[in-house]
Amino acid sequence: MARPYRLSLTSLALASAVLVTLALVLVFYVVPNDASQGFSQRIFYFHVSIAFTAYACFAGGAWKALRYLWKRDSRADLESYVAIHQGVIFGVLVLLTGSIWAKISWGHWWLWSEDELVLFLVLFLFYCAYFMLRFSVDPGPQRASFSAVYALFGVVLIPVSFLAIRIAKSFVHPQVFTLHGPNFGGWILVAYCVAQAALLLFALTLYRVELAGKRLDMRLRELRIA
Repeated sequence: MARPYRLSLTSLALASAVLVTLALVLVFYVVPNDASQGFSQRIFYFHVSIAFTAYACFAGGAWKALRYLWKRDSRADLESYVAIHQGVIFGVLVLLTGSIWAKISWGHWWLWSEDELVLFLVLFLFYCAYFMLRFSVDPGPQRASFSAVYALFGVVLIPVSFLAIRIAKSFVHPQVFTLHGPNFGGWILVAYCVAQAALLLFALTLYRVELAGKRLDMRLRELRIA
């Protein structure tokens, strides 16, 4: 059976560079300043986009984990690992940009009383522990199975973390999306959509780069053993 068509890594990288550049132009030169937060509100376009990208990476890792348990394909195990690794990287950026935005807007780097902040931190630490589990077991089917099951359990925390923003009792964390759609429009919506697409494509590019590097490393190890 023929393999499904995929864009080359070079094409992905070029498209990612174009979208990231366009997003930066829109965010810093086109969209207006926020009426209450001023220039600092522009971090919203990156913070929210990075958060959804992290969720997408974790969800992708869970999907690949399910494929491994279903098909017992070692490629799916590696793909799940790389997706979760990318999700943790973007998770660090979520916490960093969120803390900066909170300090500028509300005068606090972190509030333990805010459920949405704590739940995302729990999600982040859960996936950090994934690597402790993975590398505490020798390579092989057992490690792949343990990692896959763990990744599937973690995906349950994603909707919980996202919905925490909607059920929060206070308004320290703004609700930018409601059941009726986004709370913004015009160039703000355009800039956000472009930034979100740019971050997702950038994450896919990084995923493909890391995956290619991991596969090359595995082939080199097999050659050394041979």
